[in-house]
Amino acid sequence: MKSKVKVVLLAFLMLIFTIGCASQQSPDYYRRGQAQGMQKVIYGTVVDVRNVMIEGTKTPVGTVVGGIAGAIVGSTIGGGAGRKLATVAGATAGAVGGSVAEEKITQKEGVELIIDLDRGETVAVVQEISVEFFPGDRVRLVEDKDGTTKAMLLGDRGLYQKSSVRPRPDQE
Repeated sequence: MKSKVKVVLLAFLMLIFTIGCASQQSPDYYRRGQAQGMQKVIYGTVVDVRNVMIEGTKTPVGTVVGGIAGAIVGSTIGGGAGRKLATVAGATAGAVGGSVAEEKITQKEGVELIIDLDRGETVAVVQEISVEFFPGDRVRLVEDKDGTTKAMLLGDRGLYQKSSVRPRPDQE
């Protein structure tokens, strides 16, 4: 019985590790490879805002953890051939359940912004919610070489509010 407890504990820790490794989609986070790289900056005005859900991660960890937990639970049912069948059924159900659970646990609330760019185009940007956007807000878009784009507020509610970087005195 102690070995089953250890396996369940290990499975639980693997699930927690998966949740902790979920990628950040917020404009406040940069991947290591984006640091010290040049990115394109574009300015525009928000014309529409819509709340969306950003899909969670789908790694093998949720499936494996769920399968292990399901097999352990199944192995406690019945005896002989019935126990083997319950173990297999438990592993299968646990794997499916673990995969679904991982995706739901790592899902994020997001926002879709429709933005009229100063250069005359209209674009849509989807990202994790970091601040509340409203139609009419001025934004700065930062586009990475891989096409990833982040929208950040300008003005009173935006940049320089939480930052230690301030504009030069002659630009205030």
